Amino acid sequence: MRVALVHDWLTGMRGGEKVLEELCHLYPDAPLFTLLHVPGSVSSVIESRRIVSTGLTRIPGIARHYRRFLPLFPRLIESLDLTGFELVVSTSSCVAKGARAAAGARHVSYVHSPMRYVWDRYHDYFGAGRAGPLTRGAMAVFREPLRRWDRRTADRVDRYLANSAFVARRIRDCYDRDATVVPPPVDAEHFRPTGDGPGDEWLVVSAFVPYKRIEVAVEAAAIAGVPLAIVGKGPEEARLRELAGPRVRFLGWVDDRELVRLYSSCRGLLFPGVEDFGITPLEAMACGRPVVAFAEGGALETVVGALWEGDPDGAARAATGLFVREQTPRAFARAILALERTPELVSPVDCRDRALEFGRPRFRERLRSILTSEGEASILPG
Repeated sequence: MRVALVHDWLTGMRGGEKVLEELCHLYPDAPLFTLLHVPGSVSSVIESRRIVSTGLTRIPGIARHYRRFLPLFPRLIESLDLTGFELVVSTSSCVAKGARAAAGARHVSYVHSPMRYVWDRYHDYFGAGRAGPLTRGAMAVFREPLRRWDRRTADRVDRYLANSAFVARRIRDCYDRDATVVPPPVDAEHFRPTGDGPGDEWLVVSAFVPYKRIEVAVEAAAIAGVPLAIVGKGPEEARLRELAGPRVRFLGWVDDRELVRLYSSCRGLLFPGVEDFGITPLEAMACGRPVVAFAEGGALETVVGALWEGDPDGAARAATGLFVREQTPRAFARAILALERTPELVSPVDCRDRALEFGRPRFRERLRSILTSEGEASILPG
């Protein structure tokens, strides 16, 4: 059976690309189709296969500005020629699920999120202060056509897989389709405690985009009086640097070896956004470190904790972190100080054990089991 993989864009190794990497292992001979490929930006597992991209790739400086082409993405994803492939497996947080499979072919789409920019996170990207007046004006025009296209193409997918129950509910709301939940994998063999023990810094690992709410972590660290290291890059960087004080370090993207060291030596991971799933809390927990997370979205399905109200009795049994009810710097600062004062609230062993529940072997087993149980074993390699 000829299989094609489809992914929105290849510009860096984030959570979606780690799922794509697993699909590359599952389908080692499948070519990969995408809107945009920045060579060298993803892992060797992904880079080593045949990658077919659109004309976006040839535009100078596109890696920094590709988001500006959002209104063209539907037409570009439909331009990918998938003739001759009997199975299309897309991984989508934008338009990949709208790729046109050949007549008679099956299309299975692993959805990280329906298009945030035009659905529930529109104002995070295009609200006042988030984008310039020209961008806001353009999106006011294009938002509804993009939503119509997103709905209209929902039935191009034969089966939806969602990375969390949170996203499965959004697939139902946006597309009126059911989805099977298959949580993304964490590489718990690679992400493991180094034995160095925690240092002084708290940590953020994230792309710098509005809905991640990294400014909450920056301001919370200042209120709590703790140093903060931030791994990542993105369009919000200049704004975040303006907010940051002298005890904040911006590290850019780092390789996985350095990331393991940072996770293992941090006081804990700050996770202030509403994520569809969020792989970084699991990576931190795999390294034995706690997570302070906003109590909404995918974090509720991975982090074990309780709403933190300033009372140590609020921590859950076998907690791997603390949840905060309010998405504000002061709420996060209170939780940071709680863990600073009583680090025994969270056990490194419990953190590691929880992460193992989302390991790569479990991901592969779940994916194979789900497809087999529905009579679709023939679409998997032997």
